[in-house]
Amino acid sequence: MNKVPVDDTVVYALAQLVDDAQTERRDPSHSDIEFQIKKAGLEHADPNKEGPPVGKAKRVRAVLTWSLENRPESSEIFTAGMISSIKACGGFREDSPNYTGSDAIKNLSDALKPLAILLAGDGSLTPLALETLSGEKLTEALQTYAHRAKKGIEDAALVVGTSKDLMEAVAAHVLQELWGQYPPANFPTLLGQAFTALDMSTPAETEKSGEHPRKNMERKMYDLARAINRLRNKQGTGHGRPWLPDLDQNEAKVAIEFIGTISESMLDKLKQKKS
Repeated sequence: MNKVPVDDTVVYALAQLVDDAQTERRDPSHSDIEFQIKKAGLEHADPNKEGPPVGKAKRVRAVLTWSLENRPESSEIFTAGMISSIKACGGFREDSPNYTGSDAIKNLSDALKPLAILLAGDGSLTPLALETLSGEKLTEALQTYAHRAKKGIEDAALVVGTSKDLMEAVAAHVLQELWGQYPPANFPTLLGQAFTALDMSTPAETEKSGEHPRKNMERKMYDLARAINRLRNKQGTGHGRPWLPDLDQNEAKVAIEFIGTISESMLDKLKQKKS
């Protein structure tokens, strides 16, 4: 994997894996860390670039903390690179002098699992196929995708382990949770059914005098979701960029952010309905 989702828990768990050795040395070295920093384009976030040098754990935390807030996609590239570097140094092998320890590995594994990433004991990373999840666990996993999409991270628009994009996966999940099933349908119908199940308004409902302004907002969200869906590359997942070829990068980023916002709103409504 060339990108790994990151949150605050991952930041601190990953730093444990590069904690400064209590013995003479434990790789990855500062040079290895610097290579990954440059690869992710985060040199300006490196505390060792200026001022007195800091330890490896503090250095990794500083870079990730800044990039998580300011350049989230770069934070994911850096995290994937660091895990790969730790693995290459033997950090996941018990017989290696660079072994990071079972507790540190488990902490990172536990931190990544809610983000739909499985970290094996040997350091291998695998996206969690959402088709294996249901109920609250699937809601949480989809919320992770929505959160990443709101940051404009492109691969968050597609759901690993399914043939669906994020909004379609969320709509299907809503219907499964509230109606017990979801019939095969095209995207507008599926989305409309999900909105109805969530008591959200669609353009099919005539605007009524005196209704709450949120109803009109919900109708616009539905229209926006349909418009974004029409921008999708209908070749589907696994065929490169998930957008029509004439959509530029900024337009795609805006579309992804809207996908995240709409998906998150639907999932929040679902949690309210289930509570």
